[in-house]
Amino acid sequence: QVQLVESGGGLVQAGGSLRLSCAASGRTFSSYAMGWFRQAPGKEREFVAVISGRDSSTYYADSVRGRFTISRDNAKNMVYLQMNSLNPEDTAVYYCVADAGFPLSSNPRAIRYWGQGTQVTVSS
Repeated sequence: QVQLVESGGGLVQAGGSLRLSCAASGRTFSSYAMGWFRQAPGKEREFVAVISGRDSSTYYADSVRGRFTISRDNAKNMVYLQMNSLNPEDTAVYYCVADAGFPLSSNPRAIRYWGQGTQVTVSS
């Protein structure tokens, strides 16, 4: 019942910034926890960040804490990931995710809804 579409990926130099956007369908958007996972070439999908529906509580992976900021606009059914101080290790396909629970599980198999992903490439 929830559909997610990511945008905003692209090529950026190390140290630069990029903002990803995710458009969610449905009027129940505000009740879902929203988050981001990423998958680098040859690696498994890993948790990046999550934000709750009710009070917008957030949690970040250690690798991005202090550099990335997740936010949401329930009136627009949008969730964002502001990425600063990017480095080549951040290169990956980034996926918007949604689920009824909070916090989201770090196990990708436990997440119910997924977007198609958007490529982020950070050059050295």
